[in-house]
Amino acid sequence: MSLSLEEVRRVASLARLRLSPEEEELFAGQLSAILDHVKQLEELDVSAVEPMTHALAAGEATELRPDEPLPGLEPEAALANAPARDGTAFQVPRIIE
Repeated sequence: MSLSLEEVRRVASLARLRLSPEEEELFAGQLSAILDHVKQLEELDVSAVEPMTHALAAGEATELRPDEPLPGLEPEAALANAPARDGTAFQVPRIIE
């Protein structure tokens, strides 16, 4: 499945990304390849595969890293991509009257 540049621009707009023309071309190819792979996966017969409630099999544990406190982001770095801000806070539309 080949994505058009218009479709790539629409996805970028929904994700609030600004892409250069070169990036649009690059992502059109990459996203098309991903969708082609998903199309291949849809052709697999999984009727004999038992549904799972989790990606890990029952009783299977995953190795977790130690939980250690780390310093947080500075306000300027945290708000660098915010569409609107008020001092050191995100500014969002009021939703409760």
